[in-house]
Amino acid sequence: MRRAVIVSKAVLTVMGTWLVLVLVIALPALLPERWEYYMISPASVVLWMLSMLVGPVVVCWKLRSWIRTVPGDPPRPDS
Repeated sequence: MRRAVIVSKAVLTVMGTWLVLVLVIALPALLPERWEYYMISPASVVLWMLSMLVGPVVVCWKLRSWIRTVPGDPPRPDS
């Protein structure tokens, strides 16, 4: 059960990161048309795609203490 909780927290973290990144790339569509090319340029799309790969790793590393804690377990000495 402990492993399932940890895996589900990690999956939730990755999905949440991807959701935020998808919203970031979709929001410029609400801007006027002449701004869209500058906001969604090929370079920014490449950086966005790179952040889709690197972002979840960074977020999981940053939230690693929350991910490995399971309700009901005794407190860990390194937390």
